Amino acid sequence: MRSVNVLDAKTNLSRLLESLESGKEDEIIIARHGHPVARLIPVVKGQTKDRIGIASGKFIVPESIDADNAEILALFQGNDHATSP
Repeated sequence: MRSVNVLDAKTNLSRLLESLESGKEDEIIIARHGHPVARLIPVVKGQTKDRIGIASGKFIVPESIDADNAEILALFQGNDHATSP
């Protein structure tokens, strides 16, 4: 684990990112006046990709999904007398 000061981090940000991407470093600490204030770590690839479309094919959206939109809008706008079917 490498530690760099804020000025070095600003000056060499691209190089620090390359070190993380290549796997040369697994964590870089950024310090101000010798005290750690932040930690740079690589993003785990695929971490969010697996979440997109996770329910794909698990349910069917009914044709009438928008049928009550006017009533729901009226309720959000504070209209207690929203019409019901």
